Amino acid sequence: MKIYLSLDSAAKALGAEDVARAIRDQAEAQGLDLQLIRTGTRGMIWLEPLVEVDRGEGRIAYGPVTPEDVPAILDGSAPSLGPTEEIDYLKRQTRLTFARCGVIDPLSVADYEAHGGLTGLRRALDMSAEAIVEETKQSGLRGRGGAGFPTGIKWDTVRQAEASQKYIVCNADEGDSGTFADRMIMEGDPLSLIEGMVIAGLATHATKGFVYIRSEYPDAIRIMDRAIRIARENAILGLDVLGSGKSFDMEVRVGAGAYVCGEETSLLNSLEGKRGVVRAKPPLPALEGAFGKPTVVNNVLSLATIPVIFEKGAQHYADFGLGRSRGTMPIQIAGNAKHGGLFETAFGLPLGELVNDFAGGTASGRPVKAVQVGGPLGAYFAPDQFDTPFGYEEFDQAGGLIGHAGITIFDDTADMGQMARFAMEFCAVESCGKCTPCRIGAIRGVETIDRITAGDASAIPLLTDLCDTMKDGSLCALGGFTPYPVMSALRLFPEDFTPAKEAAE
Repeated sequence: MKIYLSLDSAAKALGAEDVARAIRDQAEAQGLDLQLIRTGTRGMIWLEPLVEVDRGEGRIAYGPVTPEDVPAILDGSAPSLGPTEEIDYLKRQTRLTFARCGVIDPLSVADYEAHGGLTGLRRALDMSAEAIVEETKQSGLRGRGGAGFPTGIKWDTVRQAEASQKYIVCNADEGDSGTFADRMIMEGDPLSLIEGMVIAGLATHATKGFVYIRSEYPDAIRIMDRAIRIARENAILGLDVLGSGKSFDMEVRVGAGAYVCGEETSLLNSLEGKRGVVRAKPPLPALEGAFGKPTVVNNVLSLATIPVIFEKGAQHYADFGLGRSRGTMPIQIAGNAKHGGLFETAFGLPLGELVNDFAGGTASGRPVKAVQVGGPLGAYFAPDQFDTPFGYEEFDQAGGLIGHAGITIFDDTADMGQMARFAMEFCAVESCGKCTPCRIGAIRGVETIDRITAGDASAIPLLTDLCDTMKDGSLCALGGFTPYPVMSALRLFPEDFTPAKEAAE
């Protein structure tokens, strides 16, 4: 009997370690012959700790499990959720980036290869750098970190740059509230990230990589460190990658936790041991990045998607999606959601279907009032906008942005005036201080919103003008995107910016 249990941080926070201990204790007490395999999470957080039991006929799911449930699960008398793959939430996904997450032992090269791992790398090793870049372009893959810039074009810029040393930097500084996909990959399928970085190195003639992880992710740091050592032992990394004669190596660098270090140039400063402040562009990191050398800076999800593109071919990936948004997007559902977790699907799904169907509406059972898409600096969407298809251009036309694809759900008790104030306050606290629109504008923004909610309607044009200045004048997206939640809240929920609401309550 094989038992699968997540080692993911979310599962651990919900009691997975207590369940693991109970499984071991029961097995020893009853003399059971079983194998406990720790995996990543399947992404159904409301079912964690999720236990999957395979008695030779496929995995049967149980969850959420407590230690007291373990004896009945082991003797087969506990009610189950049925075959894991048949759970509706999981069955309706299109899992490409997350195909192995929750399925394999994340530190087993044998498991990884048995589920398609290294197939893409072996193919890439037989291709020229130019051909690798062209394949990436043809896939339509765009940066999954927020900007949506075409990955192949960024790689091509670095490939053509003349330099004695080039770098691949993975941005794993996942700081947006309600986002956890990067962490899930690093904890549940770290070898896919490593394989993607090696392929990026082959495409650009880079021989060194860094994974920049925020210090708040101790499990991800530990697992990535172990995965890198295992990859070296199996010649996935090193001076002779899979016997090809080509070299690529990498290491983990840990950030101190500043939100602004999710911005690529601040990240590079921090990685070099400097203060995490934004650099002026140009020069672009693709030409002068880490240590002044040409550097690819990609998000975890971008790099972890590369192996499946090279395993199945660019066209296979490009066949999913809509418009210029190709492939799939791992959407992270959080906030007041009945079914919080990760849902990977092809671009094009209406926002309302994600909120009302897959997320199941609110956990409180109250009506959905708003959904914020793209982290704390994303715009709010009201229910009458729920027909907006999940795509880069489609969200842009609706006044929003996809960002890192986190969606946070609010019910009808939420005060959107206070949420707008929080956005400005967040920007003020997290600003690196380098540019005036962000450093001073956010502080003035808090003050101006306080004036409006106190009844000074004449301050509304001032807030609008301030947001325009921050959007157009900030050096990076921290100040530039803060106006999205502020102005969308003001536009969609003007009643929450009046003292009448406070008086009524």
